[in-house]
Amino acid sequence: MNDFLFSILAWIQSWVGSWGWSMVVFTILVRLVLTPFDIKSRVSMRKTQKLQPQQMALQKKYANDKEKLNAKLAELYKKEHINPLSSCLPLLLTWPVIIAVFAAMRMVANKELLMQLTQILNNEMPTLERWLWIKNLWMPDSLFTTALPDLNMLRQIPADQWLSWFNGLDQSNLPVLIKELGLTTASFDNKVLAETLQSIFEAVKQNPAYVEAVAIKPGWTFNLLITQFSLVNQYNGLLILPILSAVSQIAMTKLMGTNQQQPAAQGSGAGTGKFMQWFFPIFSMVICLSYSSAFALYWVAGNLVSSCQTLLINKILDNKEKTAGNVAGEGSVK
Repeated sequence: MNDFLFSILAWIQSWVGSWGWSMVVFTILVRLVLTPFDIKSRVSMRKTQKLQPQQMALQKKYANDKEKLNAKLAELYKKEHINPLSSCLPLLLTWPVIIAVFAAMRMVANKELLMQLTQILNNEMPTLERWLWIKNLWMPDSLFTTALPDLNMLRQIPADQWLSWFNGLDQSNLPVLIKELGLTTASFDNKVLAETLQSIFEAVKQNPAYVEAVAIKPGWTFNLLITQFSLVNQYNGLLILPILSAVSQIAMTKLMGTNQQQPAAQGSGAGTGKFMQWFFPIFSMVICLSYSSAFALYWVAGNLVSSCQTLLINKILDNKEKTAGNVAGEGSVK
């Protein structure tokens, strides 16, 4: 599936002419394909939500008898023809697609990074994939990350793609900066890959233009308790996408109404719910700071599209319930 999604993404890029906007279009298409699952999940959530008063009454009544409580809850679900897992299953079915989409985007990013690396190893400055404020779509959107390929991003490329890259080079005319390294196909075996990448990156540092671009700006290093951040000469972005990923995650969580789908939690349960409410936005920001801007763009676009879908689906379901209520009211009057 990864190759199939990769081909679709590449086809969109051939029409749009920009990898950044292709990511946006691709994300919208993926979310549209998954819409039926979202609708089914939302309908199931609403059915479960309507049972909350009865669920809470049972929990209060059988608070000291968990076995009896579970039996009574099962009876309630059976009576109302509700499967408590039905709201989760549609979303779980979408995860293989989401993972495959992520893998396809990684394939694109890795391929483009290796092309840029080849130019650097030829003592050239690479052609960067710009998108709005981002200088290189294949590097993180950050003031503290260089726009050029660095060792951290190169380490994320799997061994098979490194081997494919090496085999695709003209072996009789290797890039000038790695000619003396004596690299072979065995150099890209998983067991020695880390050592090989370190050697390649040391060769990269022989490119004067690269060294100048990644140099730290004097006086722009910030020391924190456990780490430090430094502003480089050619930084890649403005931290906009990582921040948007956290903000959009919070907005999407509120729109999904997760706090209303289950009976009110008490004690440690309430604390756990609050922790998770803030964990995912922070996790989103960290992930988007660690991976390429392309992935962060996909994440943010996915959250925004999903939020719009939720608003639309909720409006449609609200109207249906209102109409059904009016019909039932007219029937009772007659």
